[in-house]
Amino acid sequence: MKRIFPLLALLVVFCSSYRATAQQISPQDMEKLHKMEDSLVFSADSMFNALIPDSRPAYSEKFARQLVRALKIPNSYWYPFDTLKKMVNIVIADDNAFRIFNWEIEPTPTTRRYYGAIQLAHPDLKLVGLNDYSAQLDAGLEDSVLPASRWFGALYYRIIAHDVNGQKVYTLFGLNSGSTISNRKILDALTFTPKGVTFGAPIFGVGSTNFARQPVKRFVLEYKKDVTASMNWDPEQNMIVFDRLASVSNDPSRKYTYVPTGQYDGFAWSEGMWNLHKDIMQITILKDGEAPNE
Repeated sequence: MKRIFPLLALLVVFCSSYRATAQQISPQDMEKLHKMEDSLVFSADSMFNALIPDSRPAYSEKFARQLVRALKIPNSYWYPFDTLKKMVNIVIADDNAFRIFNWEIEPTPTTRRYYGAIQLAHPDLKLVGLNDYSAQLDAGLEDSVLPASRWFGALYYRIIAHDVNGQKVYTLFGLNSGSTISNRKILDALTFTPKGVTFGAPIFGVGSTNFARQPVKRFVLEYKKDVTASMNWDPEQNMIVFDRLASVSNDPSRKYTYVPTGQYDGFAWSEGMWNLHKDIMQITILKDGEAPNE
């Protein structure tokens, strides 16, 4: 309980602060947002489940237009969309500076298309739309700096903020399952600049295929389609923990053959970047017939 209590206390404070700020929304606007959320839920069901798959992008565009209209209501940032978030990812940065609305549709049984919008914490609407360019991005993905118009689409599930040389850099945890033969877990870096939103920054302490001695701007964990690989924040170890992968066919160039080895590596934050730590969990490999120590 000693380990859990501070986290629970922080959560209670955050939720209380969020509710208090939500009171800035007038009763009339709150009623509008409730009704608009109902419409958004209806449209979301269509874009995910329409019987004719190639009609789903049109429903998704309709949903996006409805979302923008809802977010134009003053102080909408502090409306939680509790019902909608059961269908669409709504992820808040851990410093509460912005949130991302994020979803994925299946126009065909073998394709995925990603959508996203960044809403900044502001009484008036400040919104950045994201254009999925992942189908055109492959070679050099780890070394690329990308604008919002060439976003490597993903479903985000966590956002962590850090200060780097006086600038906020946000680490985004995402999943892209757009390939027919592999999935990708992604750590991306988001920054706000005078020119707009930028994805990718040299804060991940591993080298890429093209630049072995330089930190990558985006960390990608690619693996076989029918297996599961983990990558998430571990508060007990104070680091990002992820599965170590290896090719089942002993061919490192074919990422779609990678599976977890049962070993775990991680990234710990220090000196303005994520530094790699190997073998962060002790794994004992037993010989055939050998019993584990108790």
